[in-house]
Amino acid sequence: MSILGIDRITYGVEDLAECRRFFLDWGLKLVGESPDAAAFETLNGCEVRVRRIDDPSLPAPVEAGSTLRQVLWGTESAADLERLRATLGGDGEWSAAEATLYATDANGLGIGFRVTRKRPIDVQGVPINAWGTPGRGVNRRSTFYERATPVEVGHVVFFTDRLAEAERFYVERLGFRVSDRYPGRGVFLRCAPEGGHHDLFLLQPPAAKRGLNHVAFTVRDIHEVFGGGLHISRRGWETEIGPGRHPISSAYFWYVKNPAGGLAEYYSDEDQLDAAWEPREFQQAPEMFAEWAVIGGVDGKSRRARRAP
Repeated sequence: MSILGIDRITYGVEDLAECRRFFLDWGLKLVGESPDAAAFETLNGCEVRVRRIDDPSLPAPVEAGSTLRQVLWGTESAADLERLRATLGGDGEWSAAEATLYATDANGLGIGFRVTRKRPIDVQGVPINAWGTPGRGVNRRSTFYERATPVEVGHVVFFTDRLAEAERFYVERLGFRVSDRYPGRGVFLRCAPEGGHHDLFLLQPPAAKRGLNHVAFTVRDIHEVFGGGLHISRRGWETEIGPGRHPISSAYFWYVKNPAGGLAEYYSDEDQLDAAWEPREFQQAPEMFAEWAVIGGVDGKSRRARRAP
């Protein structure tokens, strides 16, 4: 089965106006709205929907308050959808009108599958002048971004109280691949043999719970991570941590508190894997989350790290 990545996410929120403001500041394009909902998209057409928390069309929540209520995965073809219908059997619900297969994962999250509606785009990051390999070239200044314009929703991260069951669901029933893991604590999963380090990360904390940790938005390069983070700071949104760099996926990151639930992350430069990759095991520790990071972020006006309280 060829699952290509995340095609659409849907939040249920308490304050629709505040979330609308956040996602516009985040760099998404508003493509539709009503008194009870708003629809955004990234550069490649990946959809971000926001609905009022009591919208009866939303799947049941896995936690109280504003949070992510559904993740829709895109497939390469209609034949892939048919294979998923056979795999899920009675656990899947087919909507002919939407050409979408709906289900619930082992964590209780609403999920779905459709032939991808994301569009090909010609977007490239800025090469770096590494020692011995001047990728950007001679006499060429680098790019500085005033803000970020996310390319797509790259991955989602959830807390779970049933890690082993959730891993079996995604690996054995949906064909996801394990990239790396914290034994007994977390697993990084990618939806295809070739691609970015992970599309889904499931984490079981010591006080086991279910819920959203964050949604990650891919941007072009490290410079856009910085530009996006500085802009979101200038707009008054609070940074949780970042900029920084993950040692497991190699990605640069910037995490911001999201009124729609959990955190939102800008990230870039993650490792690219293929079928030859051998999953590794790590002991969960602060140094495995970040090689380096700025707690509380960088002030968008002074361009200096915020002082710790």
